[in-house]
Amino acid sequence: MHPMRKQRLQIVVLIVAASAIATGLIIYMLGQNANYFYTPSQVSLGEAPEGIFIRAGGMVVEGSVRRDPDSLTVDFEVTDGRAILGIRYTGILPDLFAENEAAIAAGKLDQNRVLQASEVLAKHDEKYTPPEVAEAMNAAYDAKQKRKAENL
Repeated sequence: MHPMRKQRLQIVVLIVAASAIATGLIIYMLGQNANYFYTPSQVSLGEAPEGIFIRAGGMVVEGSVRRDPDSLTVDFEVTDGRAILGIRYTGILPDLFAENEAAIAAGKLDQNRVLQASEVLAKHDEKYTPPEVAEAMNAAYDAKQKRKAENL
């Protein structure tokens, strides 16, 4: 093989290898930074992974908000109408956070299937419900109506 062709072939192989490595790293990083949303039903069924950063949300269960008097830790529960998910958050909750209102928490599930939240988001006005929460609530309502109709 001519030395010039050999040098060009080496450069092409090097460029292809570098591109493959860069593509692999980009795909890996995107997977690590993905922010998946799960409903309380999905978490209770074991579909949500432990130790991976996720978002979960629903309506805050009335009477479930418990504040630690000695710290900023708050424990509360959210529901999608079918299941309840416990959430623990340390920090200042949003002003619009309230019982019977939609909320989304971002964090990691522990071994007890309690979401250790690093962020809590609350709806910003009366008309807004996060799309994922609205879909989960509608599906739960439809399933409840279907079971009710079957029992008649």
